[in-house]
Amino acid sequence: MRSARAGQRSVPELAFRDGVMDRIRLRESRYDEQAYLFVLSALEYTQAKLEARRHINAAELATSCRELALERFGVMSRVVLERWGLRGTSDIGEVVFTLVELGFLVKQPNDTREEFADLFDFETAFERDYPWDSSAVRLT
Repeated sequence: MRSARAGQRSVPELAFRDGVMDRIRLRESRYDEQAYLFVLSALEYTQAKLEARRHINAAELATSCRELALERFGVMSRVVLERWGLRGTSDIGEVVFTLVELGFLVKQPNDTREEFADLFDFETAFERDYPWDSSAVRLT
């Protein structure tokens, strides 16, 4: 997925202009506004790590969603994402394709919702595989 407009290399906090969320809710009401903003932020997060802007595939975007969530929300990542309606990578795909259908993102001809299905399990990614810093733990 590619942002429909060019951005800077930093990942700023995003907000929708008046009326945008109303258009989104008319098409898809399962997800909180923050879910859409988060996926857009993850897209920019991915692009900022690249030398040149390019198309981002489903696996790359889902991985960036995981990385950005862990960076922003730490051990609470899964709880926050689930509060917004994101319970799995398929939900990330639903958000992406809603934004595509409304013209906020551009897709390639071979991009599909199915590419987002079961890329990783949220419980495993955010809880069992949480990157605890073992150097900060001291056993006495």
